Amino acid sequence: MACRPSQRLSSDVFDQEPGLPSDTAGTERRDPRPFAVLDPHGILALSRTLFTCTEQSEIVRLAMRHVSALGPYSAEAGYLATGHGLSRVPGQDAEASRVDDARMKELGEADGSVSLPERSWNWAFGLRGAGGLLGYIVVSSHSGPDDEGHFLLSTLVGLTSAALSLASMRASQHDNAGELSRLRTERDTALLQLDTMRSELHRQKTVHEALARVTAQGGGEDAITQALYELTGLSALIEDRFGNLRSWAGPDRLDPRPVRTSTCQEEMLRQVAREAGPVRFEARLIALVRPRGDPLGVLALEDPEATADEHTMFALDHAQRLLAQELLHMRELTEVELRLRRQLIDDLLAGTDETSAYARAEALGHDLQRAHYVMVVHWPGNAADDSFTRAVERATATTAARPLITRRGDRVVLLTEARPDGNAVRTALAHELGTPDGAIGVSTPCDSPDGVPRCYQEALRALEVRQNSRQHSGTTFFDDLGLYRILGPGNDLRELEGFVREWLGQLLDYDAEHGTELVETLSRYFDCGGNYDDAAAALTVHRSTLRYRLQRIREITDRDLADVDTRLNLQVATRVWKIILGGRGR
Repeated sequence: MACRPSQRLSSDVFDQEPGLPSDTAGTERRDPRPFAVLDPHGILALSRTLFTCTEQSEIVRLAMRHVSALGPYSAEAGYLATGHGLSRVPGQDAEASRVDDARMKELGEADGSVSLPERSWNWAFGLRGAGGLLGYIVVSSHSGPDDEGHFLLSTLVGLTSAALSLASMRASQHDNAGELSRLRTERDTALLQLDTMRSELHRQKTVHEALARVTAQGGGEDAITQALYELTGLSALIEDRFGNLRSWAGPDRLDPRPVRTSTCQEEMLRQVAREAGPVRFEARLIALVRPRGDPLGVLALEDPEATADEHTMFALDHAQRLLAQELLHMRELTEVELRLRRQLIDDLLAGTDETSAYARAEALGHDLQRAHYVMVVHWPGNAADDSFTRAVERATATTAARPLITRRGDRVVLLTEARPDGNAVRTALAHELGTPDGAIGVSTPCDSPDGVPRCYQEALRALEVRQNSRQHSGTTFFDDLGLYRILGPGNDLRELEGFVREWLGQLLDYDAEHGTELVETLSRYFDCGGNYDDAAAALTVHRSTLRYRLQRIREITDRDLADVDTRLNLQVATRVWKIILGGRGR
């Protein structure tokens, strides 16, 4: 045996005597322990053992036995170059091996892929020296190696190649001092690369551990920016996609901060989106947070002196991935909560079991035990889409609990705990939507979930009265409707039409036959409290014209407009005709 069997590798990675021969044909003796610990010192120890071996076959077998210690890899076969081509390393069972020898010859001394069953990545690493190809080690895995794994495998192949070259020189008894010096240089270079890799792994481990602590402690945007600031020494910040600051960690925070225009913000996002990783933009390093393609915001480092190195970029990139998970999780929770809140109010409006409603509301943090009001909002020209719904929600936000909100056609319906301030809500909505031309209906309070459907009808009734009144825009409360409350939902429409025909039928027929507006004249006259001047102005006619029309109404109906009961019934009839029937009944 040409290796020194007394020398052992690092016990953290390798657990067998490197000088012992393989006891299984195929050289796939795998370490039963997990490969999670990548110890560069183990490779250093292996290199010392390799360089003490003089037998080329043993060098290849020794390298193959330790492939699995570098990661989730398997050494499938080993070859040595001879004068007759490639020869399998002695000690392997060619029939048990899954590597096709013919395919190995086709590689033509180049590295390349080989086909093996049940393995997605298979690669033949060439072992080369100054004279050319010395042999191959075939490695397989269920997935391709990452940068670290590729570096470790390449280092092992390089050390094995150097050991084979040295053994070849010893075997041929060519004591070439220059060649030995070159091999030593290669070894020193490999050792230097390992040291560099170890330093880089240590820095990456520091980043992983810091961000893992953030995750273990519940995450959060402030925790992410603070960890990034501590890792890099540069002020870290998070902005939403519109440029609004959400979190800051570090010194020199500008207050107030300069605000970019929407055009500049969109241009910045487009520029950053073109690159796969962090991008320098002005005095910042910026990473775009877009977990599913939709930008949710940016994570940035203030770097006016351009001092950021690869370690800084690595930390920023990994913090961005953690932030993407955090923002995506928050968005999903918000969407789920919004959907559940809408389902709850939809069920309440339609009528649902009280016990279930209380339990669902409690799970959403909403107290249904308190009295609630139903509001119905309609703004002509604004379809009840998400933007209109959000505008209504912002306008109705108070210090009390958030309202339950949903859409019904072109209207938005809210279930709110506090009695709405009609003027304040309308003013806020007019500001949000850019127009005051909208109407709001508000119900009486309901003390339990089973009263919500009734209150919904009340709010619709109040909205309908408002929209059919002379002043179409504004807020109307159901408990302010007076007589219209008894003419509201639940009354038989046929009875109302009959009542209108009884008191206004002759006038309706006359208007239909002659194209006049006597019913409208009578309605406006009552609306103005019997004041001739106000009624004439409302109808935009002369006072004498109004007197003539009223006289014709007396003649056609044969009713005394001065009689109290007659006036009451006629006024109610005109209101029902206009509000309930919408001007129908002719």
